[in-house]
Amino acid sequence: MSLLPLTFIFPLIGFLILASMRDRLSQNTARLIGVGSMGLSALAALIASVSFLTSQPAGTVINIPLWTWMQVGDFAPAFGLSFDGLALTMTGVITGVGFLIHLFASWYMQGETGYARFFSYMNLFVASMLLLVLADNLLLLYLGWEGVGICSYLLIGFYYHERANGRAAIKAFTVTRVGDVFLAFGLFLLFREFGTLGIQEIITQAPAMYEVNNPALILATTMLVGGAMGKSAQIPLHTWLADAMAGPTPVSALIHAATMVTAGVYLIARMHPVFILTPGILLYWVGAVGAITLVVAGFCALAQTDIKRILAYSTMSQIGYMFLALGVGAWQVAIFHLMAHAFFKALLFLSSGAVIIATHHEQNIFKMGGLRKKIPLVFWSFIIGGGALAAVPLVTIGYYSKDAILWESYAAGHQALFFMGVFGAFLTSLYTFRMIWFTFFGEEKTHAHKLSGLSYQIPLAVLLVLSTFVGAWITPPLQGVLPESVGQVLEMAGEAHGKHTAELIALACSLAGGVLAYLLYVVNAGRLLARFKASSIGGAIYYWCYHGLGFDALYDWIFVKPFLFIGRLLKSDPVDKIWNVLPMLASIGNKAMVATQSGSLRGYAASFGLGMAVLLVLVMMTVV
Repeated sequence: MSLLPLTFIFPLIGFLILASMRDRLSQNTARLIGVGSMGLSALAALIASVSFLTSQPAGTVINIPLWTWMQVGDFAPAFGLSFDGLALTMTGVITGVGFLIHLFASWYMQGETGYARFFSYMNLFVASMLLLVLADNLLLLYLGWEGVGICSYLLIGFYYHERANGRAAIKAFTVTRVGDVFLAFGLFLLFREFGTLGIQEIITQAPAMYEVNNPALILATTMLVGGAMGKSAQIPLHTWLADAMAGPTPVSALIHAATMVTAGVYLIARMHPVFILTPGILLYWVGAVGAITLVVAGFCALAQTDIKRILAYSTMSQIGYMFLALGVGAWQVAIFHLMAHAFFKALLFLSSGAVIIATHHEQNIFKMGGLRKKIPLVFWSFIIGGGALAAVPLVTIGYYSKDAILWESYAAGHQALFFMGVFGAFLTSLYTFRMIWFTFFGEEKTHAHKLSGLSYQIPLAVLLVLSTFVGAWITPPLQGVLPESVGQVLEMAGEAHGKHTAELIALACSLAGGVLAYLLYVVNAGRLLARFKASSIGGAIYYWCYHGLGFDALYDWIFVKPFLFIGRLLKSDPVDKIWNVLPMLASIGNKAMVATQSGSLRGYAASFGLGMAVLLVLVMMTVV
């Protein structure tokens, strides 16, 4: 365990070197520092994980205090780490997938201006995420939480010379900041109730101190869910994710697969004893919101033409499945899908980056076509990654993780959530087939060149293998850390009678999506859809889905325009003008007094006599 702090110290050192010397470093040196620090981090995480698994029983939690961070009265949070099966799983995903993304990025970003600056941000991003998942108290977790937020801003706006990229970065930072404020309120509430922000102390004391549906805990968990919604891009704080595609493609892979968007899922899973005491929040604010998000994201993905935006909406949908699993109490299944999603989503994003490079930075799938022979490794990466996304049976890791979520929702008796998840699987198959067909089949619309380089081939090959059933053999060590779900209990008792029914329904809907996509895009060649889109109703639906179901327009109307209106009112600083009344009155009085200094003796005598008369009248009135 002595190597555990090195997992985030190595990328942090890489960030410091690259940030301080970036303009003086060659690309080869920057590559060595950026990728090498991540490789050392992954090696340290591997050694620490093997040591933990071979020496500690299931459910063990190891605390590693480093120093006292601050002390204000009795409040003295430590800068300490906590390591258990959940932290091990998250650390493995972050460092392992993060290293492969860094390696791919060293190829993808060749020749780009700001090469060292890019890797400095990437290193800091990973270090912040590792600090988030290893923190032994919520205040330190919040530090990592804010760290990934600022890094997302820096990386999404990496090409800052284009105004649209800067706006996308500001949007991501602002929307997630709303969730961060909710999370801060949640931390204040938890500290008020428990007198500590230590994670183990809170999750140990909560079941003993509070009954189910305690009002204070309901308010606290609501705030925590608000924070999770912001980072994990769930409705209504989801609008930033699609625009986050403005950054370089490896950034998209890192955000969507290994870091930021999984933070909300981790937070809820880590604080599960508190959420179990608020079942209404868990079911409706986590499970139902996840189910709604996965359906909404599926419709949005169907209308996109940008290959990265399709994948962005698919991420939103898959995180929705994780929230659905958390909402029905399938804690271990949610984390398993988080791991599976990290594998196949990193594969898909890196593959899309390779497609973009091969087609000279073209991102519109309708301007591609015929790429399967030009870039065969990328083609098969998309086939396997897309298959895992659509949960192709038996051969892909997505089948084992997503079907487990649907079975758990069915076993828990939440039929509405189950059928929303099934419908989401139908939509996923539909838009995944559409994306792959127009990108790799048909005639070539944009001339593509072949790709070469081990730095791009090795990450794709490793992630391709992990996205198959081979990846499903990796079992996260969550026994004793996260509770067992209803479906797991039924399976162990031999009473999982409805499991095959749930699996057949899910499989049928997923296959139906693929068959419908084949009929629409291959057999009919899109003519039916073209006629539908040309109609007034079809055009409106397409426009609505293409623009994210109008959430941006709604927020613009509710928040942005009133804010700008208030800004215009305050532009001339009315408060300052109100205070200017006082000097204005003094100036008027001064001018009035100056006007009396005329130099006329008759005027002075008259004013003197008038004044004496007024005084005499006042004295007489006082005497009477």
